[in-house]
Amino acid sequence: MTAALGPAVARQRDARGVVTLTLNRPANFNALSEEMLAALQAALDEVARDETARVVVLAAQGKAFCPGHNLKEMIATPQLEYYQRLFDQCSRMMLSIQQLPVPVIARVHGMATAAGCQLVAQCDLAVASDTASFAVSGVKFGLFCSTPSVPLLRNVLPKQAMEMLLTGDFITAQQALERGLVNRVVAPEQLDAEVEKLVASILEKPRAAIAIGKEFFYCQREMGIEAAYQLAGQTMAVNMMDSCAQEGVTAFTEKRKPVWN
Repeated sequence: MTAALGPAVARQRDARGVVTLTLNRPANFNALSEEMLAALQAALDEVARDETARVVVLAAQGKAFCPGHNLKEMIATPQLEYYQRLFDQCSRMMLSIQQLPVPVIARVHGMATAAGCQLVAQCDLAVASDTASFAVSGVKFGLFCSTPSVPLLRNVLPKQAMEMLLTGDFITAQQALERGLVNRVVAPEQLDAEVEKLVASILEKPRAAIAIGKEFFYCQREMGIEAAYQLAGQTMAVNMMDSCAQEGVTAFTEKRKPVWN
């Protein structure tokens, strides 16, 4: 029966190097079960090995984006060691999104709660349907959303993040936009087109510059300002030595469009 469901994460790749990973367990709203976490990890690892990949779009089947962990699965094994392994597995997967050399865009419809909201926050960019909703609701079940709080606090102002974590209440897509959790909000029928606008804009830029910039962005965020400036200067110097940067700057000075490798 399980095989008939198809893969937990469906993978598509177009000729441009755009990889779409689709959470594919709509019957349980795409909960982050052990199966789903392993499938996501394998898919992200595959992208990391693909030197021609340019962008990842993270989407979902069914009525929801992701409700977080599979609580039935969790409660079936009430052991500290099991919970430690589960949350370690989830954290590794979340960090893999940040460590990819290409941008990851969350395409969000329906609800994204707890670790599902964490998944949105962990992505580099997010586009949401105006019918989407977001919450870190574990506290309502006696489980403070500690791991979701890590990327949430790096997206949303502290008091707004703390309110979400303490109450577990939902916010709308528009509130998520205003608070910095998502980049764009559109009508459901415009969701794919809006994601494609971001994809097309990214594809116009050299892969090397995007990869260098993404790695620097997350490194410097955790640093003091002096160390961040030191790393920024070194990163820009290395970036400037790249052939794409040389071509881009030359093209600008010659008032022509750049021709990337």
